[in-house]
Amino acid sequence: MFLHFPHDSVECTSERANWLLMLRYLNHLDNDEFQKAIHELQLTKSIWTIDLAYLMRHFGVKHKFCTQTLGVDKGYKNQSFYRKHFDTEENRVNQLFAQAKACKVLVEKCTVTVQDIQKHLSQGHVAIVLVNAVLLLCDLCSSPVKYCCFLPIGQKCFCRNPDYQGHFIVLCGYNKASGSIYYNNPAYADRTCSTSISNFEEARTSYGTDEDILFIYTDS
Repeated sequence: MFLHFPHDSVECTSERANWLLMLRYLNHLDNDEFQKAIHELQLTKSIWTIDLAYLMRHFGVKHKFCTQTLGVDKGYKNQSFYRKHFDTEENRVNQLFAQAKACKVLVEKCTVTVQDIQKHLSQGHVAIVLVNAVLLLCDLCSSPVKYCCFLPIGQKCFCRNPDYQGHFIVLCGYNKASGSIYYNNPAYADRTCSTSISNFEEARTSYGTDEDILFIYTDS
């Protein structure tokens, strides 16, 4: 089954593009409202999945954040991707998890299967997933972008780096017959990317992701 997630004309090459696309799709949100929310929630440095859950709650979007770790995994402190902001972010992120229930941010420690994801998508909903960009390969992007579809052609490709590189994507559909998962990438607003279920699973369960997935319900 294939479910289409509408593209948007907003030009943005950062992770925030996906969030803005998502919120505008759900609530007809304009850019000023989005920027105000970013400022109020202090989403100015490193962004964690729990931050996105709070963002959804801020705009009244029905959601469920599933993860393997309720808080910050101390083992990430020595990873190059997390090292720069780990010491300053650890307490902040742990506090967000601790206050989630009181703030009506739905967080659950659980294992999510591909079947769970497909069921969610088949109901017309979407999901934000944290993946290891080093491992995620798009089957539709032409070479050499195929192996690094997170940066425009001509820019340095961080996917060549063997270390973990966290990246958010928005799942928008799947094709059961071909075993494909479709997603939107914040680096490109003009296309839908596709990968195999096996590759998607490898990228989303990689050490560093905590298997984070934020289910978004379009009937919010």
